[in-house]
Amino acid sequence: VPFFLLTANLMNVGGITERLVKLSRTMVGHFPGGLAQINVVLSLFFAGISGSSTADAASQSKIFIEAQRREGYHDSFSVAITAVSSVLAVIIPPSILMIIWGGVLSVSIGALFLAGILPGLLLVAVQMATVHAYAKARNYPTYPRATFIEFLKSAAVSVPALMTPVIIIGGKIFGWFTATESAAIAVLYAGALSIFVYREIDLKGVISAFSDTGKFAAIALFCVGTASAFGWLLAYYQIPKALLAGVSGWGMGSMMTGFFIAFVFLVVGCFLDAIPAIIIVGTILQPIAAAAHIDPVHFAMIGIVSLAFGLVTPPYGLCLMICCSIA
Repeated sequence: VPFFLLTANLMNVGGITERLVKLSRTMVGHFPGGLAQINVVLSLFFAGISGSSTADAASQSKIFIEAQRREGYHDSFSVAITAVSSVLAVIIPPSILMIIWGGVLSVSIGALFLAGILPGLLLVAVQMATVHAYAKARNYPTYPRATFIEFLKSAAVSVPALMTPVIIIGGKIFGWFTATESAAIAVLYAGALSIFVYREIDLKGVISAFSDTGKFAAIALFCVGTASAFGWLLAYYQIPKALLAGVSGWGMGSMMTGFFIAFVFLVVGCFLDAIPAIIIVGTILQPIAAAAHIDPVHFAMIGIVSLAFGLVTPPYGLCLMICCSIA
């Protein structure tokens, strides 16, 4: 987790994020609510690099919330779109949650990485449509349409940064390195890009990146620690087992079982961090999914997408807390 956070912070201070913002602007800046649309598209690019929604929420908040404020966007809308788009980072590969799910429930991490692409793109489309509706209703500003040449120039400059997910996912799928090693390689690659390709990083920037990583790793790991303690208590008193004892006798089909699993993860995600939720609830629901003939990768995607929304739903809502504190 700290490695993926450090990757994101090195990208911010090394000028990589800035170039991805420019690329996003040439792609969707002319849509209604241009800056909020750029926010969503940047989250899509960032998701393929950081693997951490908390890192995404922190960096996007610093870039967009003040900028949207200056352009007349409501604070509540700015915080909401930044927080909700940041959850794409745990759905679009590489994802920390997929790595943990694969390790705990013995599912191929490579298969999970591939399975996350389509749900992630569907969520991007829904979020952009929602921004479009709000922008039309509230008259949020739009940028002039970029020319095709401007788009090609921005894309050419951004290609090295966009190679990060290809390296991470390709390396994992082809067995070149483990999930943990991929996070360390992402740090080295982001550092090399910032120092040798874009040449915008300095000692002050490096210190700032490490400092921010320490702060947000502390927030994330403190929440994981307290949630894990709560999860241990639930497991010790066998509360989830008692709650789900009669479920297998309900005779639900695969579709109803899928909806039931999504509902359970949505509720659990409101109170528990995603990692202990996977460890506790995932292992309990796995036999129910298997009995309903739901494929293990399909079961994983239902769980991960549902838990992703737990990152923005009170009272836990870690990404929402980070965005609100920065705003």
